[in-house]
Amino acid sequence: MLWPFNHFRRPPVPARSTIETIYGMIVTQAREPLFYRDLGVPDTVNGRFDLLLMHLWLVLRRLKSAEGGVALSQALFDHFCIDMDDNLREMGIGDLTVPKRMQAFGEAFYGRTAAYDLALTDSEEALAQSFCKNIHNGQNIDQARELAAYAGEAMAVLDHTDLAALTEGAWRFPAPQAAGTAA
Repeated sequence: MLWPFNHFRRPPVPARSTIETIYGMIVTQAREPLFYRDLGVPDTVNGRFDLLLMHLWLVLRRLKSAEGGVALSQALFDHFCIDMDDNLREMGIGDLTVPKRMQAFGEAFYGRTAAYDLALTDSEEALAQSFCKNIHNGQNIDQARELAAYAGEAMAVLDHTDLAALTEGAWRFPAPQAAGTAA
C-alpha cells in the first residue's frame, strides 16, 4: 500500500560514510603543517578553526552548484556542527556553555563565508584581504595572498571535479605551496 504522504518525505540523505570521508579530507587538509609553518596561519585553536572553516567553505561553495549538492552540503555542515560540539565537550566545556559556543561558531561560519563569497565577486586581492582579516588577524598580507592563491587552486580543482567524484569524496585538495615558491 502506498502511504499518501510519501511525496512529502525529505530527500535522501547522503551516506554517512561519504560525509565522513569528505569531512575527514577537510580536517586533514586544514591540519597540513605547511599552512602554519610557511603560510603564517596562527597555530592556535582559532587559527585551526579558521582554516577548517576556509576548507569547509571551499567544498560547500562547490556543492552549491552541483546537482543534488544541497542535501550533501547540509549533511556536511551538520557533521561539522556535531564535530564542533563533540570537541567542546572533550575540552571540558560545560553543558550550559556549549550552546553559546556553538552559536559563536555558527556566527563565525556565516560571517566568514559571506565575506569570502563577497570577496570572490571582486578579486583575488579582495579574498587575500579577507583572509588577512579573518585568518591572519590583520597581519601578514603577503602570506594571506599565498593563502588566497591556494584557495584559487582548490576552487579550480573542485570546479573541474565531476559530480560523481565530488559527491563520493573521490578527489583531493591541491598541495599547499610554501610561501614564495611557484606552483
